[in-house]
Amino acid sequence: MRGCVLHGQKDLRLEALEEPSLRPGEVRVKIAAGGICGSDLHYFFEGRVGDFNVREPMVLGHEISGDVVEVGPEVTRTKVGDRVAVNPGKPCRACPHCLGGRENLCANMIFFGSASRFPHVQGAFRETLVVRDFQCFPVPQDTRHSNLVFAEPFAVALHAVAQAGSLLGRRVLITGAGPIGCLIAVAARRAGAAHVTITDLSDNALEIAAQVGAHETVNVLSDSETPNRWQADRGCFDVSFEASGSARAVETCVLSTRPGGVVVQVGMLAPGLTPIPLNRLLAKEVTLKSSFRFHEEFAWAVAALTTGGVDLSPLATAQFPFESAAEAFDAAHDRSRNMKVQIVFG
Repeated sequence: MRGCVLHGQKDLRLEALEEPSLRPGEVRVKIAAGGICGSDLHYFFEGRVGDFNVREPMVLGHEISGDVVEVGPEVTRTKVGDRVAVNPGKPCRACPHCLGGRENLCANMIFFGSASRFPHVQGAFRETLVVRDFQCFPVPQDTRHSNLVFAEPFAVALHAVAQAGSLLGRRVLITGAGPIGCLIAVAARRAGAAHVTITDLSDNALEIAAQVGAHETVNVLSDSETPNRWQADRGCFDVSFEASGSARAVETCVLSTRPGGVVVQVGMLAPGLTPIPLNRLLAKEVTLKSSFRFHEEFAWAVAALTTGGVDLSPLATAQFPFESAAEAFDAAHDRSRNMKVQIVFG
């Protein structure tokens, strides 16, 4: 069995990996498709994500779907032949956060393809993967893997929207029209937002954002006047989502949100301190919240993608075979041409 192993910046190799035997409660999934996430790109090009540095060879990837090919003892949720979305997170289910219903904050979380722990948690870009039964979400057999691999990033977007509170009739700003920003736009529309505005530096990304539901798109590189107008009269948006990881965008969100509104930080910022106009935040009583991963939203995402009529195919702009994984990462880095690049396994 082979996997995509990162040895250093831009050093991705296809290598043979051990195929472990199954323990009670585990299943083996033959991976069909995987989406390259922003965190994968950071690891590949920079060797780190936020405060997490790659310190040993690590298999990348966590946005995956596949088919169950083997089940171990005590498995009740899945059977051989099931098509499944795979939740990449394995919480301990025993710590105070898990017991309090916030599994995404689990201090002992095992999350595929993450350097947050050492030894690192190896990722899912491999031909087969062993997971716990509860991580598998069976779906109808005719579900397209190219749509199903969006379950994980869509869950991230759904969790961000849940953090904001009710969006019914609200005016929403999203900074960053990458995959997560676009998925937040989809989630916000489904949550009843009256108007969704999204910003970016790429016209290509903004065109796709419009296709999936944004009412208004603004290229802040070529149009600096429109964001200035948003800040008049102390802001005009009820809720803002910062999905770019840009310190400048954080400021835009705070200044553009009306008194009493909400700002949700979703994008991972660079290490170190990020300047925030706290006096403006304070004077407007704007609530600043953060959003990290997801928990029950993964099931919501799977349901939306299989029975809820959500088609995210406009976001899937390119596919590459497993053997061309390094080329796929280069393509995913080119935001002028691609939104979400997927790796297709044999």
